[in-house]
Amino acid sequence: MDYADIVLTSPVSFGYSKFSEHSATWFAGNVLREMLSDAGLDKSAVDGFSLSSFSLAPDTAPSVTESLGLTLRWLANIPFGGASGVIAAKRAARTIQAGDANVVACIGADTLGPEDFKNLVANFSNATKDASYPYAGGGPNLAFALLTQAYMEKFGVVRQDFAQVSVEQRYNASYYEPALLGSKPLSTQDYLDSRAVVAPLHLFDCVMPCAGADGFLVMHADKARELGLAAVSIASAFECFNAFPDDAVQLRVGWSLYGQELLGNAGIKHADIDLMESYDDYPVVVMLQLEGMGFCEPGSAAAFLKEHSMRFDGGGLPHNTNGGQLSVGQAGAAGGFLGIVEALRQLLHVSENNQVPDAEVALVTGYGMVNYDRGICSSGMVLRRQG
Repeated sequence: MDYADIVLTSPVSFGYSKFSEHSATWFAGNVLREMLSDAGLDKSAVDGFSLSSFSLAPDTAPSVTESLGLTLRWLANIPFGGASGVIAAKRAARTIQAGDANVVACIGADTLGPEDFKNLVANFSNATKDASYPYAGGGPNLAFALLTQAYMEKFGVVRQDFAQVSVEQRYNASYYEPALLGSKPLSTQDYLDSRAVVAPLHLFDCVMPCAGADGFLVMHADKARELGLAAVSIASAFECFNAFPDDAVQLRVGWSLYGQELLGNAGIKHADIDLMESYDDYPVVVMLQLEGMGFCEPGSAAAFLKEHSMRFDGGGLPHNTNGGQLSVGQAGAAGGFLGIVEALRQLLHVSENNQVPDAEVALVTGYGMVNYDRGICSSGMVLRRQG
């Protein structure tokens, strides 16, 4: 079954800040309020809710339902990190097609206090708690240093080859007001001269944790037309878990398994894609997504990018058009929603200063739940602007 009768609408980003005293539930509630205001709906119209968060405890998805005054037929907790936004949209669409809900609110929301990130990485999973953190291997920097070093050694890549990702996304962020680092210009020389963090990673390879939330509504196309809402359709989607488990270090992910199928099911070729929003907590993951999705051969993403601008106005392959997490910030699980929400804004032509001209087709990819040498979850979705 395809997704032709289902649409996504009312994208919202809310409250991005380096730290916050508010709860994840507070962030989720504010996103819901803004989505409903945009759609002209009362919250009684929402009978499905999908929530992703790392900082919800001691609240749970059911307790958030009570806090927000929702009465639901369908409730989901999507604990897939950077893959969550696409997976939430995909599962919400199937839920509506099955008749189990009519309007689903999909939200990723996280708060962050000064000590919260340290506590998160110390207790991220049993694997990290038992086998990484006690040996000074806690947190994502070491894991992505391992992946980056393995990629560099296998393909002969040097630090400068990663610079374009950080530098051109910072350019995009300078046109997106909510980006926390958007007011701080970044040059290739700035990137190269930045301080080392965990070899081979330096400062501008690393995402900045923050607080914030993103969300969107999923409903029948007929419902969106009834409400007079501009909307975006799902042309194809996939989710994948634990791809290539026998690889010693993860240089292939689920996009290598399902990327071509994703484009084929959408009836498009690479040249038809007007913009790409990828999960980008570190530049190496952007490289893996470009390669896994077939834009270029494994190990050749750096060469591909030299010929294709990532800027929203560069005429190449506009990529992470709001600056991505590397410039907006990583609001926990909301980081897995940042790309799909930005893609919706682009396709609805409401992105204002960073709008890709005549955007019609977007590719969104997600990646999440990294233990030590691999991310367990990956996802992909092709979105198309409704006529």
